[in-house]
Amino acid sequence: MTTGVRRRMGVEERRQQLISVALDLFSRRSPDEVSIDDIAAAAGISRPLVYHYFPGKLSLYEAALRRASEELKARFTEPHEGPLGARLLHVMHRFFAHVDEYGPGFSALMRGGPAVSATGSREKEHVSTTNALIDDVRQSAYEQMLAHLGIAKAPPRLELVIRSWISLAESTALIWLDGRRIPREELELQLVHDFAALVAVSATRDEGMADVLRAILKDEPADGPFAELIGRLTSLTS
Repeated sequence: MTTGVRRRMGVEERRQQLISVALDLFSRRSPDEVSIDDIAAAAGISRPLVYHYFPGKLSLYEAALRRASEELKARFTEPHEGPLGARLLHVMHRFFAHVDEYGPGFSALMRGGPAVSATGSREKEHVSTTNALIDDVRQSAYEQMLAHLGIAKAPPRLELVIRSWISLAESTALIWLDGRRIPREELELQLVHDFAALVAVSATRDEGMADVLRAILKDEPADGPFAELIGRLTSLTS
């Protein structure tokens, strides 16, 4: 008869395990409601051992946020093949899948982390770190959008449109998490339509944006999301 022997984890392996455990807990409960004891119990180790790898809850939380931000950035990555509308719909599907899976953790990330009093130097450093992670996610999404449009440097109006749309996607996701009262698939499509609408409105004031709109619609198939938006708008005005 043999007995199982628990394998001892290396330092980095244990750190990654604790980050995964913390991220899972933060995805199901508000970070303020998760304690070091909760994390230790879920990881199957003692509370002092958690402190051996992370000096405190904030440092572990920051590591979890960093992991979450990297995963969120990856959701905006899409092959530059096919019509833009279909690509953006794929991106929105993966984005909302992440939001759906990590609800409370996503909310905490986008709202600046857990409710800490930014009075001490460590707390202020945490706020700064969290803000930097959020900015990095937004900048990555912005650069991905430019790449999808095939534009190296955006003129002012296009930059405004893209950054406004990213903010809209973020705020829409946060509102949706509060009750999920609208079907997720509808919001994914709506946000794709929102991007086209923002470009279209800007195109009425700027010839450069009109060129962007023409390029977007040039390869749009009849059953694509942008074509669907045009059909819906046409039916409203006929």
